Amino acid sequence: MEGLGRLIHTIELVRQNLNHNLRLQGVLLTMYDGRTNLCQQVAAEVRGHFSNTFETVIPRSVRVSEAPSYGLPILAYDRSCRAGRAYQALADELLAMLGEIPA
Repeated sequence: MEGLGRLIHTIELVRQNLNHNLRLQGVLLTMYDGRTNLCQQVAAEVRGHFSNTFETVIPRSVRVSEAPSYGLPILAYDRSCRAGRAYQALADELLAMLGEIPA
């Protein structure tokens, strides 16, 4: 949460000084492990502070870390990886948000 606050502050500085049209499209929860109370609490806190938090969450996955070592995107490296499928869901969510595909 502390890092997120600093990021928002930096975005605001850039907006004021360099790009008045800059806006945050959304907040993405990554390395999420729903089995832990801490992750659930942080997710609830982020969603409470940022209404533009994406519905999609990216789960923690060793496979995502391995894929670049093989020079492959996660869906080419392991099509069955939950995190890879979550990234695809995020792309779909973004496209729906931008009006490119039906929700």
